[in-house]
Amino acid sequence: QVQLVESGGGLVQAGGSLRLSCAASGRTFSRNAVGWFRQAPGKEREFVAAIIWSRSSTYYADFVKGRFTISRNTAKNTVYLQMNSLKPEDTAVYYCAAQVPYSGSAIYGRYDYWGQGTQVTVSS
Repeated sequence: QVQLVESGGGLVQAGGSLRLSCAASGRTFSRNAVGWFRQAPGKEREFVAAIIWSRSSTYYADFVKGRFTISRNTAKNTVYLQMNSLKPEDTAVYYCAAQVPYSGSAIYGRYDYWGQGTQVTVSS
């Protein structure tokens, strides 16, 4: 079992920054992929970014490239999502998820464990 806990969400003005954290307990991320997804009211959940833990390879949705950065801290078993130049359309609940083990596709593969989500609100 893997437990994921997100933190770092909040209210920020457009153009501002937030850093989300995803801390894992229960087992390490060593063979896994960890992704961030988001869901805005009335919209489907969508992929934001992912990292393959063992290779530190990263993947991003086109709409966040150049603005968001995913990274990991192996000692803390934590994944971060640094979000810069935030826009009102980035407003959503952001979820951390893990593939255990990595499925071969960080974007389209099935994620086995999910956190509870953290709200990000960007005001204009």
